[in-house]
Amino acid sequence: MGFSIALIIFSLLLMMLVLMHKGKGGGLSDMFGGGMQSSVGGSSVAERNLDRITVVVGLLWFVCIVVLGLLMKLD
Repeated sequence: MGFSIALIIFSLLLMMLVLMHKGKGGGLSDMFGGGMQSSVGGSSVAERNLDRITVVVGLLWFVCIVVLGLLMKLD
């Protein structure tokens, strides 16, 4: 039960984090106005931290899926 709730929370958090990323251009982000912004330089500290947080949450999301799969297999 706890892993199911954690999976829902991590899923919502992961969606929010992915949507917060700045568009790199050439995709759906351009269609919705992401291409209007000019990229002045490299990625800022905030963007790198957002990347790291997204990767960590993604890994936790994956672990929850694996644990839930193992628990369902054992039942």
